[in-house]
This record gives sequence, structure tokens and C-alpha cells, in this order.
Amino acid sequence: MAKILIVEARFYGHLNDLLLAGARAAIEAAGHSHETVTVPGALEVPGAIALAAESGRYDGYVALGVVIRGETWHFEIVAGESARALMALTLDGLAIGNGILTVENEAQALARARPEEKDKGGEAARAALAMLALRERFA
Repeated sequence: MAKILIVEARFYGHLNDLLLAGARAAIEAAGHSHETVTVPGALEVPGAIALAAESGRYDGYVALGVVIRGETWHFEIVAGESARALMALTLDGLAIGNGILTVENEAQALARARPEEKDKGGEAARAALAMLALRERFA
């Protein structure tokens, strides 16, 4: 049984609740355990995963959050840099599922976050588990 850490950027609580429900359900359905930690925003998610990885307590990670385009260029920075940092950690050998939504508006976020619709939280958890299995295969 693997132990998965879910790291959520809790900027939009109602959307994160949906992502968390999907991720937790997917991990539990696969027979694994999980813990959740919360960080302020998407830019802090990779740092939290890096810190947790140093502890050696987790087998895989699920990154969750929502970045909604606003009126400034900040959206591109947050979306791009959080994805880049998660990819760097993945290339270092961590099993990570990226469930940080980058959307134009709340309606898009809701459709992607709801477990009964696109279930991106569950999808990210399944991706983390798939990467964990692949890492174990190649170990």
C-alpha cells in the first residue's frame, strides 16, 4: 500500500473541495492511503512537494489547485511556473499527478473539478499512481 500526499493550493475553497473529493476517492479505490496539506497558492505546491519528498514518508504526490485567468499577466506566471516546477520534480523521479487547473473562468473550473464531470482531482491521483507503478517497474 502506497502513501500519497495531496498538496492543495487552497485559494478557491469550494473548487478545491471538489478536486479533493475526486483525488481522495481515486486513491482509496486503488487501496492506498493519503494525507493532505494545504498551501496558500499554486506557486507553493511544488515547494511543499519538494519538502515532503525530503522526508521520505510518501510514495507519490497529487498537486491540486485552481488558477483562473484574471486581468493581469499573473495568470501566465502562476500557471507556467507551477507546471514547470512540478515537471522538474517529476524528472527528478517523483511520482506526481498534476491536478492544478488553469482555466478562463469559474464555470470551466467547476466542470473540471466536479467528480461527476471531468474529475480532474481523481485523474491527477490516478496519474500519480500510474507514475508510481512505472517508477517501481523501472527501479
